[in-house]
Amino acid sequence: QVQLVESGGGLAQPGGSLRLSCAASGRMFSIDPMGWYRQAPGKQRELVATITSGGGTNYADSVKGRFTISRDNAKSTVYLQMNSLKSEDTAVYYCNARVRVGPMLNYWGQGTQVTVSS
Repeated sequence: QVQLVESGGGLAQPGGSLRLSCAASGRMFSIDPMGWYRQAPGKQRELVATITSGGGTNYADSVKGRFTISRDNAKSTVYLQMNSLKSEDTAVYYCNARVRVGPMLNYWGQGTQVTVSS
């Protein structure tokens, strides 16, 4: 069974920074891609950023230039550095990974709350 464990959420002031981490564990042949999604109250879950094992990245327009996604393939870990945070970044952030365990399966983390407020 594959597990995704997130850490690093919390409270930040507008203009501040937070860093999220997500570590995958379990029996895995490969993970591609890994990424972050978020869901604000009353809204649908939306893509924040994804990264392939080769380092290719994709960002939502709303976070380009402020957020940076990275990964450590040896540790099966993905990171999200969030700078210049805005109140509209407040949401539950979910880690996502497509994992080859035989077939390709999609996994989600439990979610971590990010609140941006003064």
